Amino acid sequence: MLALSHKLQVGEMTVEYLTDKQIWGHFNYIFSPKSKNSTTYKFVLIKSILENLYNVNEELELTYDILYTSFSKIYWNLVVHHNLNQINMIGKKAEVQKILLEIKEKYMIPNTFVFDKLSNDLQIEITTKVKKMAKLNVMGAIYGDTDNTIYDFDNKRESIKINPSFYSFMQRFQKVLTYLTNYHLALFLEKFNQNGDITNLLMKVENVSKRSSLNEFYILLSSFYNDKCFYCGKEIKKKGSIHVDHFIPWSFVQTDQLWNLVISCNSCNLAKNDKLAVEQYLDSLIDRNLDLTQNSLVNQRLDMKVYTEKKLIELYNYSKENGFTDLWIPHKKFQI
Repeated sequence: MLALSHKLQVGEMTVEYLTDKQIWGHFNYIFSPKSKNSTTYKFVLIKSILENLYNVNEELELTYDILYTSFSKIYWNLVVHHNLNQINMIGKKAEVQKILLEIKEKYMIPNTFVFDKLSNDLQIEITTKVKKMAKLNVMGAIYGDTDNTIYDFDNKRESIKINPSFYSFMQRFQKVLTYLTNYHLALFLEKFNQNGDITNLLMKVENVSKRSSLNEFYILLSSFYNDKCFYCGKEIKKKGSIHVDHFIPWSFVQTDQLWNLVISCNSCNLAKNDKLAVEQYLDSLIDRNLDLTQNSLVNQRLDMKVYTEKKLIELYNYSKENGFTDLWIPHKKFQI
């Protein structure tokens, strides 16, 4: 199937409804030796889809621009920042590597620069070139491995439409699918790298999408909320004590969305750590996001355009289903 499908320009789902057992079978195939993985493309595409589950519209459509921004960021950090080969032949380079290394040389970018440290114009240039490559080599591969069921895709329209059964499955099993994808990506990289940075490789793969700084979100949020802690309500007088916190923990979402980010004091941020706040704070965040969607300076952001209250509630509930059951509330002395 792969040999016939990976060059496709358009793909339509052959069936819309699948059972969990059938979908597990497809993912097991992708992660097995039966799936011909000469590069890391499939793993990075799955990882990119998982990161963008809540960036789809009401029709479960996701644009290539959003999808391949994540895809490009992951690859930049693997190829340039960590110097890791992405093909099953030592001494050869995958097409995505060639693109990124050419850009690195063209602009003389040091390998210490992670993707989010690059200028917006350069990020767009990288994403545009990677997207063009992926249309030819990537979109049909997982489509073929799932017997044409995981999504519709159209390279001309530059969008995918995720199968509703797959979408629900990926929501419900997001944590284990993320772990499996990271594990098999790390396993592939370890096997075909001699000179790259493979120390603590799984940890590097797990954090490859993490931003080095959330300062842009701090600037935006603080302009609305006067540096008051979202959780305890106290005013934070020292900038060094201000944190931008992922309300739904980053370890589950693994993406930065304004509607999931809040300003937190040092005490609350350290205490909450990787926990989920109790439901009363979900209600507060829904109200906060309603304010943001009504603000013309904010509601045109891509992450706010696709935001809905329903998505946030689903994400909160699915995070509990995925093991985030240690609910957190600020210590009484921090509450006001």
